[in-house]
Amino acid sequence: QVQLVESGGGLVQAGGSLRLSCVASGSISSINAMGWYRQAPGKQHDLVATITSGGSTNYADSVKGRFTISRDNAKNTVYLQMNSLKPEDTAVYYCNADLVSRGYRRLRPWGQGTQVTVSA
Repeated sequence: QVQLVESGGGLVQAGGSLRLSCVASGSISSINAMGWYRQAPGKQHDLVATITSGGSTNYADSVKGRFTISRDNAKNTVYLQMNSLKPEDTAVYYCNADLVSRGYRRLRPWGQGTQVTVSA
């Protein structure tokens, strides 16, 4: 069984920063891409950023230049550094991983989500 656990969300004023973390644990053989997604109230689930095992990154246009995704492969952890936060960044942020279990099954688990609220 594989589990993703996010942390680091909270309440911050506009212009502030937060750092999210997501740790993957369990029966993992390898992790390919990891990523962050978000869902604001009444809106769809949107991509924020992804990172491959080799470090290639991809960002939504709305966060380019403000957010930075990184990962520590040895710790099976992905981070999202969020700077210059805006009220429109308010959402529940979810971690996702594309991985292979020790049973050689390809899995794409999700974390439980962490709330980020940016006040004006």
